[in-house]
Amino acid sequence: MVDIGKRVVLRYELPPGSPQPLTDVIGELVSLTPVSVRTPDGAVVTVEPDRVVALKAVGPRPIRIGEIRSLEAAAAAAWPGLDQLWLDGWLARVGNGYTGRANSAVPLGDSGAPAALSAETMERIAGWYAERGQPLLLQLPDRLAPVPTGWNTWSETAVLGLDIANFVLPQGPSMVRFAETPDDGWLAVHQYRGEIPTEPAPRVPDRAVLTAIGPAGDGVLGFATLGLPDPLAIGRAAVTTAPDGRRWVGLTCVAVAEPHRGHGLGSLVCAEMIRWGAERGATHAYVQVEVGNAGALALYRDLGFLDHHTYRYAAPAGS
Repeated sequence: MVDIGKRVVLRYELPPGSPQPLTDVIGELVSLTPVSVRTPDGAVVTVEPDRVVALKAVGPRPIRIGEIRSLEAAAAAAWPGLDQLWLDGWLARVGNGYTGRANSAVPLGDSGAPAALSAETMERIAGWYAERGQPLLLQLPDRLAPVPTGWNTWSETAVLGLDIANFVLPQGPSMVRFAETPDDGWLAVHQYRGEIPTEPAPRVPDRAVLTAIGPAGDGVLGFATLGLPDPLAIGRAAVTTAPDGRRWVGLTCVAVAEPHRGHGLGSLVCAEMIRWGAERGATHAYVQVEVGNAGALALYRDLGFLDHHTYRYAAPAGS
């Protein structure tokens, strides 16, 4: 038995008089009764049981370089920093030092080839960061740009994606409330990542900075909170449109207060953020998780997220 949501090849009989008796279609299995397969262009092919010749699972579809660039562009719009510069296909961002995503240069140019980082380009980007009191930092997604020779890399991060059409959205009134800005309770859970407060407290941006870091363009931003008056779980959802037209909701800042873990609250908040995004036109969702965070990766994969690509940060050795 092939599971719904798997990538499959379907072979089926064509009507009498067709140029050939059989044909194949490859795509995502969306139904077994009748058999329906969604092709990569979004069309759904439905075949009655008596015409099905074979149905079998195949490996995951290779992710094209253009898809990586497009998703990274949507993610950059969702967390764009406070100031930006486009330079030779690189988008440089600063965000008051808060997070690598908002304080790094990422290659998002239109070229189908990996972005080059010439000495001149590197010098100009480094000078822009120096003017703002920050070091040169690159975010390097798979296949979009090579690691410069001699540079250090760290924080390999998995980017996972979800087709919302295959996700069972929550039904009925939501227990999660959304706001345009985070309140004090949200900020407290975010600051400690749900842990019991310790000294010294980890650095966290003030409300204005966290709200200003996204989204850009036609995006919308929502801070999710479950539980009143003290939050049990939180998250941040940003809806942005990618260059290929897909509208994504990015899930970030997901945290559950320590005493309430292990009860599915993280999954609940994520599901509600996906519903919130879908109501605002999102057709896909993504998350970004460090590859060593096994618990978070398990949570998102249980929700149906699939591996898309990875990225890492890089800086000159000794910087």
